[in-house]
Amino acid sequence: KRWAYSSASIHLAARMVRDAVGGNAADVQRFAHDELFAPLGMHVTMEIDETGTPIGAHYMLASARDWARFGELYLNDGVAPNGQRILPEGWVQWSTTPTLATNYGAGWWVNHRERTDSEQPAGMPLMPDAHADTFYALGNLGQYIIVVPSQQLVIVRLGNAQTPHFDIDEADRLVKKVISSLHASAA
Repeated sequence: KRWAYSSASIHLAARMVRDAVGGNAADVQRFAHDELFAPLGMHVTMEIDETGTPIGAHYMLASARDWARFGELYLNDGVAPNGQRILPEGWVQWSTTPTLATNYGAGWWVNHRERTDSEQPAGMPLMPDAHADTFYALGNLGQYIIVVPSQQLVIVRLGNAQTPHFDIDEADRLVKKVISSLHASAA
């Protein structure tokens, strides 16, 4: 009935993964590598707390190309480049569907909201120049993985935004410029 963004929810999910794969840091690292990062061709450093739990909502370090590979997993409905299904069928659609009167799904901000007459929408501002099907992951201090399915596009922006809403206006302009450039070069 009520929504509030909480990084702690992701930390709890990371703890459940840790427990399910063996309960220690080595097991978590091996599981993440074998089941996610290697099939995607990603090289990731995960920060682990003293209990062996990944710091799930923060501190996963990777290059822009590696984050683009993660975005492509979602662009391709959970299927890795080698054809291996990593995410359950329907997961991408479910995780990019707004929760309550927000523009947040399950781990992804989405560029549209489910609105109700009685509630003010919560969440990040929308990107007015980006397509309605755009969704994005937002890292601590303004790193973005932006996925635009209608354009078959993934954009990664690494940065350090000390502004309200982590430079979402600049991210919106970036999406518009990239799509405009792609359309101009195709013409």
